Amino acid sequence: MAYVTPAEFAAKMVEAGEAKIFMSTKDTLIRSYMAGAILALAAAFAITVTVNTGNPLIGALLFPVGFCMLYLMGFDLLTGVFTLVPLALIAKRPGCDMKGMLRNWGLVFVGNFAGAMTTAVFMTIIFTMGFTQEPNAVGVKIGHIGEGRTLGYAAAGAGGMLTLFVRAVMCNWMVSTGVVAAMMSSSVSGKIMAMWMPILVFFYLGFEHSIVNMFLFPSGIMLGGDFTWTDYFLYNEIPTVIGNLVGGLTFVGGMIYSTHYKTSPTRPQPSAVVKMPAE
Repeated sequence: MAYVTPAEFAAKMVEAGEAKIFMSTKDTLIRSYMAGAILALAAAFAITVTVNTGNPLIGALLFPVGFCMLYLMGFDLLTGVFTLVPLALIAKRPGCDMKGMLRNWGLVFVGNFAGAMTTAVFMTIIFTMGFTQEPNAVGVKIGHIGEGRTLGYAAAGAGGMLTLFVRAVMCNWMVSTGVVAAMMSSSVSGKIMAMWMPILVFFYLGFEHSIVNMFLFPSGIMLGGDFTWTDYFLYNEIPTVIGNLVGGLTFVGGMIYSTHYKTSPTRPQPSAVVKMPAE
């Protein structure tokens, strides 16, 4: 059968986290660079579809194509390693420690950011005809997204920051569910179907994804958005990274590990009552 049981994919999650800790620097950077670049391109694609059709649902329905591509090609997102790598430490796999985990997270962050920035530069060139014209409709939309999701949060004060954090937590709840869902099937079609659903939910609901934002906000600045790099990091990227970590580790990694990898003993069943025949 193509279906993989929860106990089996829970073990796969721990093994995947362990493998990422010991992956070489070169491979980690290449895989995370490509993941950032592809996801950024998918975001540009989805926003273009939304602007051209006037229907955000269509853009959200098509955005998961990027996530599916990068996953099937074995590339790494920061949101995914936030969920998987800590499980290797929790399971006490030999040689897996905090230093190795932080090394992996740091390299994946750098790779994702570099990849997303590459796509941001490429798409900005396209949106402005090589910086010779004003941004087209899609470029203007990206600039406004950046303003609303940095200065908009800042203007709301503590409530804005709380909203940003919760959106980031819920984002990686869905995104990491997509990562794990792909392990539920041994067929390509099954993996794609399982990944598509939670990624669609996160994108349509406007949750905050740290790697998507590595594309949206730098490109927004280059396209004339009225916000700064400091605004981007303080009022979006840093809180989003923290929220993504909390969401992926608690609602996905921690929960699945606790109930499917470290299953508690079942409760004793009551003894069968033997009924004596009536006299």
